[in-house]
Amino acid sequence: MRIQVNSDKTVDVNDGLKLAVKTHMKKSFDRYGDRVTRVEVHLSDLNGNRGGDMDKRCLLEVRPAGMDPLAVTHQAATVDDAWKGATRKMVRKLTTRFAKATKPVADPAVARA
Repeated sequence: MRIQVNSDKTVDVNDGLKLAVKTHMKKSFDRYGDRVTRVEVHLSDLNGNRGGDMDKRCLLEVRPAGMDPLAVTHQAATVDDAWKGATRKMVRKLTTRFAKATKPVADPAVARA
């Protein structure tokens, strides 16, 4: 699984933050094994230097193997809370998506009988 951390010019992504994000993402998505091929984390500050509550945003995009990409966003007061919240949302979304993908399709002939 490849993990990429991006940000706009208003969020300082230092090596410590990158390591924390990548470690958390790997731990959160390892349960899906090879079914998740890529994780992209996009961090931004919606108000820039003006400040404000809940203005940090994380857009998290995950690419499951053989499926369309999935994306979630989460806004929070801090960058850490934003990417952690987005991760929780994505775990729920992936769990649902993979459960639906493995659900057996009903045979229409059997359903009519």
